[in-house]
Amino acid sequence: MHGQSFSLPTLFQQQLDEAVDEWQAGGKVARLWARDASLWSGCDEDQWLDWLTISRELREHTDELSQALAFVREGDFSHAVLLGMGGSSLGPEVLQLTFGSQPGYPQWLILDSTDPAHIRAVEAQIDYARTVFLVSSKSGSTLEPNIFKDYFFTRATQALGQVEASARFMTVTDPGSNMESVARADDFRAIFYGKPQIGGRYSVLSHFGLVPAAVMGVDVAHFLDRTEEMVAACEDTRVAQNPGVMLGLVMGLAARQGRDKLTVLTSPGISAMGAWMEQLVAESTGKQGRGIIPVDGEALAAAENYGDDRLFVYLHMAGDDDSAERVRLDALVAAGHPLVRIELSAADDLGKEFFRWEIATAVAGAVLDIHPFDQPDVEASKIETRKLTEAFEASGRLPEASALASDEHFTLFTDTANATTLRELVGADASVEDYLKAHLNRLGGGDYFALLAYINRLESRHDAALQQIRNHVCQGAGVATCVGYGPRFLHSTGQAYKGGPNSGVFLQITCDDAQDLPVPGRKYSFGIVKAAQAQGDFQVLSARKRRVLRLHIGTDTVSALTRLINILA
Repeated sequence: MHGQSFSLPTLFQQQLDEAVDEWQAGGKVARLWARDASLWSGCDEDQWLDWLTISRELREHTDELSQALAFVREGDFSHAVLLGMGGSSLGPEVLQLTFGSQPGYPQWLILDSTDPAHIRAVEAQIDYARTVFLVSSKSGSTLEPNIFKDYFFTRATQALGQVEASARFMTVTDPGSNMESVARADDFRAIFYGKPQIGGRYSVLSHFGLVPAAVMGVDVAHFLDRTEEMVAACEDTRVAQNPGVMLGLVMGLAARQGRDKLTVLTSPGISAMGAWMEQLVAESTGKQGRGIIPVDGEALAAAENYGDDRLFVYLHMAGDDDSAERVRLDALVAAGHPLVRIELSAADDLGKEFFRWEIATAVAGAVLDIHPFDQPDVEASKIETRKLTEAFEASGRLPEASALASDEHFTLFTDTANATTLRELVGADASVEDYLKAHLNRLGGGDYFALLAYINRLESRHDAALQQIRNHVCQGAGVATCVGYGPRFLHSTGQAYKGGPNSGVFLQITCDDAQDLPVPGRKYSFGIVKAAQAQGDFQVLSARKRRVLRLHIGTDTVSALTRLINILA
């Protein structure tokens, strides 16, 4: 079934068969394509389904897209920089990491972090005279793309003059947005439009994905032709033959059984897909106290290390298999864990995979009886961040929090309820190490552990350390583990962490910035924005009564993470 197969325990298979019969009898595939909101919560779901047909619509306009971007092919550009967040950056990131830049086309760099060191690292790689910029923002009001644009447009103007700077900037945004007004005022080279009826995480097959694809040299017409094969397959009203619907039923039924940790395993050729899937699934399903927690990047352990809260998905490129990994996957099935295998024949199948997962996520939302196209808790974090940055503009400082404990290297913060619980666990005069260990000891069966790191994602030593920590926790506590970089995850898994099942134990990591960067025209800097985002994130997690602790580690992040590894080992 388009490279997809299921290995399910007997009881699970019986439940899937019943769900297939129910969907068949209820004509639910046809209802999905007819945009029947009653398939979900009966709210406004019918207003968010233009992603069903966008790839077909744009297949008719690939020549126009190619002509609009001819200046990139004809110019001597070495780099293209995408300035965006969430759905505006994660899809293009998958395309860039999977396809790479084709000969004669610029190399893509994607900026989706307010960390000053991350921004400096991107800027250090470019020559403004040989770089094009794509500001990607559906609403045009999201904080990060706006301040990214302000910074790089100002720097490009300083280097080249405004006329030459304007000729290197493009935007993808929805019609009538604030970003469209900014682009027109600053005379951007090109404006490409999204559709208001497509949410950001479902937008990869719209201009938000196709413009970056074309700039990196992907044959967009061929890409969409391949995608159409999956679109047609997912229209099939024979439920058992419909790849997207079947995957969605498995995901939704697994979550209803308590197998709500969707553990994504990928082969090297398609490894970038996991982060995009994280956003799609978490932001769509994690609400009203239920949902699916996607787990990406976790090392595959022995089958006996896992509890009964997992659904495994193995996504691999043909010819990219590892025989040892196949043995471990077979062991998962033998141990009674449900496994979905999906094979892509080539990178050209990526569009097909995007669509399969969009349909599957919408179907899983129907099974869970939630609205899969809103993101209320993402908006809550944005509101808190906006309050904090506005307060800084007025007063020149952010609110100070009282420390739970500190030593010469670390400072811990939490809310009153979590502080009370932790003090009861460790007693009076506890050390930072005592509190950290006690916090992790709160993990129980069916829980998951999430590291929320507001540090430079481009530093490979950071990622190595965070992966080491998560693997230790996974093996020691036997729970699912997640790693998210702030503020990137706020537009992704942050929805499920705040609005999904209250089964997470969170360790937020913040740091001081060795060198900050100013935001042109604002009193606050990028470092202040990052700090405000971390505070806003923490406030919403606390308001949702999550088990959360903040660890502040100063400027020597590598040494601090090494110490954290030693504490938790």
